[in-house]
Amino acid sequence: MPDEQHDPDPDLLAKIDSTVPHSARIWNYWLGGKDNYPVDHEAGDEFAKIFPGIVDAARGSRYFLARAVRHLTTREGVRQFLDVGTGLPTVDNTHEIAQRLAPESRIVYVDNDPLVLVHAHALLTSTPEGVTDYIDADLREPEVILERAAATLDFTEPVGLMMLGIMGHVPDDDLARSLVRRLLDALPSGSFLTLSDGTDISAARQQAHEKYNSSGAVPYHLRSPESLGHLFDGLELLEPGLVPVTHWRPDHTPFPVMPVTTYGGVGRKP
Repeated sequence: MPDEQHDPDPDLLAKIDSTVPHSARIWNYWLGGKDNYPVDHEAGDEFAKIFPGIVDAARGSRYFLARAVRHLTTREGVRQFLDVGTGLPTVDNTHEIAQRLAPESRIVYVDNDPLVLVHAHALLTSTPEGVTDYIDADLREPEVILERAAATLDFTEPVGLMMLGIMGHVPDDDLARSLVRRLLDALPSGSFLTLSDGTDISAARQQAHEKYNSSGAVPYHLRSPESLGHLFDGLELLEPGLVPVTHWRPDHTPFPVMPVTTYGGVGRKP
């Protein structure tokens, strides 16, 4: 795919509302990025005042993504990734990690947010041996995602399905399980689901989300670890299972592992 920069689509720019907090921009702000507005700073700071652990959770989720992609690429031989709910580009995106280790890797990103689409050109880079593509599609239409992704990915070979921080936008548990299952059903044996999301184990985090959800932003709903675990039904969870993202196969460092309320895991499709 081309790696040149493109001028943003005026129609997409017109859809971006800088007067209402936006989850992807707030996340970008917590990670130290620059793709955000004052309204996001205010909402992010208010959230962090109620629940200071959110910054560690945001960073921990990013490092979890990196470790999971490294594991799937180097230990499981995965060369294809379907990243649903991409969010704003930041350092070490899925394709950068995978193609650094296996240049022939093929990655498809999926999002339907106009802000993310404006920045999509930053994701459309690739090694000469591999491919990176981007699909404008909604999580609630998995068949559309699969149809379009099939132009880049070979669904007869294992795929790493990445779903990080997205299922909180689907409040109904039955619908959430259905969406994950419909995506996984199209993937062959030996494929993997990497999923993480916020949990409701902290009263402070619940309070922070309630205030955020009343701000006019797209609501985000926390789940219990048990409910989150059901999204892996039918899969073989890799060790150490569904755990705080900072505890999933942490890198060896002299520093203690920070506890967080965002849980994640990696499951293999039998």
